[in-house]
Amino acid sequence: MQLGIVGLGRMGGNIARRLMKARHEIVAYDRDEHAIAALAKDGAKAASSLDAFISLLSPPRAVWVMVPAGAATEESVAALSNILQKGDTIIDGGNSFYKDDIRRAKIVSARGIHYVDVGTSGGVWGLERGYCMMIGGERAVVDRFDPIFAALAPGVGQITRTPNRESRDPRVEKGYMYVGANGAGHFVKMVHNGIEYGLMQAYAEGFDILRNKMSEALPEEERYSIDVADVAEVWRRGSVISSWLLDLTAIALAKDAELDGFSGFVQDSGEGRWTVDAAIEEAVPANVLSAALYARFRSRIQHGFADKMLSAMRKEFGGHIEGGPVKGGSPEGGNQ
Repeated sequence: MQLGIVGLGRMGGNIARRLMKARHEIVAYDRDEHAIAALAKDGAKAASSLDAFISLLSPPRAVWVMVPAGAATEESVAALSNILQKGDTIIDGGNSFYKDDIRRAKIVSARGIHYVDVGTSGGVWGLERGYCMMIGGERAVVDRFDPIFAALAPGVGQITRTPNRESRDPRVEKGYMYVGANGAGHFVKMVHNGIEYGLMQAYAEGFDILRNKMSEALPEEERYSIDVADVAEVWRRGSVISSWLLDLTAIALAKDAELDGFSGFVQDSGEGRWTVDAAIEEAVPANVLSAALYARFRSRIQHGFADKMLSAMRKEFGGHIEGGPVKGGSPEGGNQ
């Protein structure tokens, strides 16, 4: 099957390569000439402009957009909708906000162009492992691209089959799923990433507790020197908290158990915020996901105003001085 790909970064380029390995024909375009040249060496048809890119695609054309969410995706979809024709399809495989998908689908459908949103998980490992995909759009259009999704997906692999799934869509077990109308794919991927924030935060806090068991604030007989790299490794094997995130944690700790190569400044790419916003709109409690998002905000400041206010209040009600607890506790009997 022929597919055009706009955006040949870490994920876009590997998506193209995985499809070519499955004998699909790839037409590639990126603003970076080096990215185009690299993919051309691997067998893609390279285009130096969007017009040239479109000319290399056979109607009905299908274009997978894999650029950063926001302005870059907005500009790419707008540019493509001006040169594609009725019956062609735009597939957004990035991390777009699902409400933007709904809006863009209405705009391009007025021109007779189909729109599909694909929440794509797999990161830089996707070329080897495959990509988990959550797909939104018109069902008939999505089904037409099943060979593309099947080639990108991980497949059944060695994962134990879940009981009582015999009557359900078998493609789900292969790692891709039709979710619903436009925006549904990215909505599910958004929540996926919100959950990811929570899981990552739980691991981070747990390992921090392990690492600090040698703290001088503890009685000497309660201090343990725990090898966190070995803990991560042993938990990978038979533990109920094993996961791919734990696998990646073990890899990082094996390289550098102190993680000295990192500053601890943690960005968020937007999906965590959108997930919390959705929880507010639906009146769904999301305590863990919200706290994980706020923890990322906290990582970016050494001492913010809220920390200063806490210190000020603690001094006022208990005489606590910054730098440590007051020996003997506060006048109220605690160290709040």
